[in-house]
Amino acid sequence: MPALGCCVDATVSPPLGYAFSRDSSLPAPEFFTSGVPPTNSAAGSHWSPDLSSALYGVDGWGAPYFSVNSNGDISVRPHGTDTLPHQEIDLLKVVKKASDPKNSGGLGLQLPLVVRFPDVLKNRLESLQSAFDLAVHSQGYGAHYQGVYPVKCNQDRFVVEDIVKFGSSFRFGLEAGSKPELLLAMSCLCRGSAEGLLVCNGFKDAEYISLALVARKLMLNTVIVLEQEEELDLVIDISRKMAVRPVIGLRAKLRTKHSGHFGSTSGEKGKFGLTTTQIVRVVKKLEESGMLDCLQLLHFHIGSQIPSTALLADGVGEAAQIYCELIRLGAGMKFIDTGGGLGIDYDGTKSCDSDVSVGYGIQEYASTVVQAVQYVCDRKGVKHPVICSESGRAIVSHHSILIFEAVSASSTHVSSSHLSSGGLQSMAETLNEDALADYRNLSAAAVRGEYETCVLYSDQLKQRCVDQFKEGSLGIEHLAAVDSICDFVSKAMGAADPIRTYHVNLSIFTSIPDFWAFGQLFPIVPIHRLDEKPAVRGILSDLTCDSDGKVDKFIGGESSLPLHELGSNGDGGGYYLGMFLGGAYEEALGGLHNLFGGPSVVRVVQSDSAHSFAMTRSVPGPSCADVLRAMQHEPELMFETLKHRAEEFLEQEEDKGLAIASLASSLAQSFHNMPYLVAPASCCFTAVTANNGGYNYYYSDENAADSATGEDEIWSYCTA
Repeated sequence: MPALGCCVDATVSPPLGYAFSRDSSLPAPEFFTSGVPPTNSAAGSHWSPDLSSALYGVDGWGAPYFSVNSNGDISVRPHGTDTLPHQEIDLLKVVKKASDPKNSGGLGLQLPLVVRFPDVLKNRLESLQSAFDLAVHSQGYGAHYQGVYPVKCNQDRFVVEDIVKFGSSFRFGLEAGSKPELLLAMSCLCRGSAEGLLVCNGFKDAEYISLALVARKLMLNTVIVLEQEEELDLVIDISRKMAVRPVIGLRAKLRTKHSGHFGSTSGEKGKFGLTTTQIVRVVKKLEESGMLDCLQLLHFHIGSQIPSTALLADGVGEAAQIYCELIRLGAGMKFIDTGGGLGIDYDGTKSCDSDVSVGYGIQEYASTVVQAVQYVCDRKGVKHPVICSESGRAIVSHHSILIFEAVSASSTHVSSSHLSSGGLQSMAETLNEDALADYRNLSAAAVRGEYETCVLYSDQLKQRCVDQFKEGSLGIEHLAAVDSICDFVSKAMGAADPIRTYHVNLSIFTSIPDFWAFGQLFPIVPIHRLDEKPAVRGILSDLTCDSDGKVDKFIGGESSLPLHELGSNGDGGGYYLGMFLGGAYEEALGGLHNLFGGPSVVRVVQSDSAHSFAMTRSVPGPSCADVLRAMQHEPELMFETLKHRAEEFLEQEEDKGLAIASLASSLAQSFHNMPYLVAPASCCFTAVTANNGGYNYYYSDENAADSATGEDEIWSYCTA
């Protein structure tokens, strides 16, 4: 007799006309023969790292920097296609080295963790330069290419300094869009190429323009790009007062635009730039001021993530026409700046019809730009300008990986073992007439193997019992029993496993803000166990107290992600996931929702060591004290308040002095720790039963990283 039939047989007689014998014309449902719903176990099934690579699309979005190695871990190829086999870096080994306790040889950093690979950054710069160099030489273009990095994409000091250092041999410069960005660009370019451009974009006031002119005085190759017509009067007036001859650019508002999310800043109604009418007025005013020769650069921006080379060619061609017209009007033009737009293939599909993909590579992009500018200039008989681009997303996206850990998952285990005959009898007695009829019908349909009928009666039974519970006529234990029966039936009927929720030690708002803001998708993949078949599908839920703090959309149009069971790898380690291609914008845009700060950071370079890498810098993430200060709180005063409270309410402790000192020490460490979850062994509060039945508290620093701290002395008295 089927298991479910056995459960109900002892408690409820089937309605008239229902037989308990199985209908021999129906296939015997195997789920009832054992009484236990089947699990989607990967045990015994063949799986390989190559299958995981295909499942997660790693060879698509990851090439040429990421792959799945024979151990089932993600490997980083720091030099792209030029990476030799012994130079590949196992990402799991990097995470272990960073997060293992110091007494085990690790750095003791807490997750989440951003891992930066400056070798990848260098390769991206070199690839971009090489692509334009090839296009220039192969097409006989009469000038050169020199890029600028828009620091808004990632203002991290070491990222910007690396770009200036790596790009100095090919005149790479920086672009700033605000006064603090201008200050950091000025400072960094003092160690860069003398020919590297300092492009000053963004809305400007007198102070911004004065700073840009100071940069000019300091012999930095500075260009003030007009975003608004009104800025010209300030440039003319301040440059005369400072006795500095400015180099001026202007941003043209093109008619060309693309229809995706990133195209909203382009076209005639775009946020930035000057219309043709305004451009003509600017030229006339510069001519009247005797400064038309200062106008040397034309800037435009079709939009980020330009999807196709056809659209790119159309926009660059339009801009080249404007450039030639400015030459005709007497401007001293030298540069054409194509802005951003060089896209990233986030899902590996090379599609022209998606916001998360592009239908071209770097070489096709460069060839299209060079050809479009050359074609227009040759027709007009105009000398070829120096080509610039502000390809920030394409430069920094690949070099940075966000690592985070899944700490728990919702359970889908359904058991009928607790549904005893007595329990079912008790539950059945509480059901109203309609619900009891559904229960009987469900039992009989299960015995006969009528799958669709079972689902129908199961749904009806559950809803009727919910209604009874809301009315107060059904207890919570009985409602739970009905839920268990219905879930068991659903599972037994072969229904697809429900989507699991994996709880991750992360804030989406802090570390993946673009997903929350407008649904930007990034590749998210387990960084290990890829030699095992994923057994479940799940979504990711973060630590914040916000329903939007989840990732439930993934590349490939998926609403869930293939994942492995937690704790089933046998080594007792964590389950680590990586978000890739997020090196642009995410860190700068992240907020402090629920006061979760940014991640820890490590800088990893390829080396000839045993593990092929060396960590050249590590920085713990912001502490609880840091994020509290950001919201105008004063952690030192907060600590004093709590310490005095302890002194007041621990009067009855047998060893008052030790109890207060121990608690104060733990409180101090809580201010120093990151806001994210820690392993139980690392918790700074541990209760120990004292002789008097009270509690002493002590701090465990086994897995704590050094705090960035010139302020340790503030707390030192509490640890004595």
